[in-house]
Amino acid sequence: MKTTLFIPTRNEIEAMQVIMPQIDRSWVDQILVADYSTDGTADYARSQGYDVIEQKGKGIRWAYIEAFPHVRGDVVITFSPDGNSPVRSIPLLIEEMKKGYDMVIASRYLPPAKSEDDDPMTAFGNWLFTHSINLLHGHSWRRPYTDAMVIYRAYRTQLFYELDLHKEESYTPEKWFGTVLGIEPLLSIRAAKRKLKIGEIPEDEPPRIGGERKLQPFRWGAAYMAQVWRELWFWK
Repeated sequence: MKTTLFIPTRNEIEAMQVIMPQIDRSWVDQILVADYSTDGTADYARSQGYDVIEQKGKGIRWAYIEAFPHVRGDVVITFSPDGNSPVRSIPLLIEEMKKGYDMVIASRYLPPAKSEDDDPMTAFGNWLFTHSINLLHGHSWRRPYTDAMVIYRAYRTQLFYELDLHKEESYTPEKWFGTVLGIEPLLSIRAAKRKLKIGEIPEDEPPRIGGERKLQPFRWGAAYMAQVWRELWFWK
């Protein structure tokens, strides 16, 4: 099983210089960076020997769309380099995937994990979306998601295409609210609808290092909730 560590970046050079040296390169077969920066992040990534895609489209979803054709691993681990994703869970996610899971999530809310980066608004939003996805899209009541939103997870690379996450029509709520969404909520929804084998491991979310938080809480919140409800009828 070959594994790609996929890292979308936007002006993350300060955190990259702290976090990336902690990663043992023997853990994965490829480190792929999709960069949309003006601070030299791409140059730093190249200097470390990583594969680098200079992102053209604006927004996190375009990092995935432009980079996934270059993913060489059978399994991809999506990773935030800003300090929110502790590197210690990379080998743990890989070991769990070897047990036959389609996706394994590093959950911030599976005890004893905790998020030190949440504020009251993001904590409530993550709780609301996760519980809505469990309720509306039939994830097992025995092992429901505890964290359907987090970027830090491993999954079969082909899920990106099998679940139509590369198709523009999957993200119509973006147009309604004038934003660009991440893929993780939709990935969680469609994996649950298809009754895939999904696991979680607990992992803390430390405070981010440097850079700027890129949240659009009201537009993202409205668009994600519209997406959750739209998926009841849109994707079969």
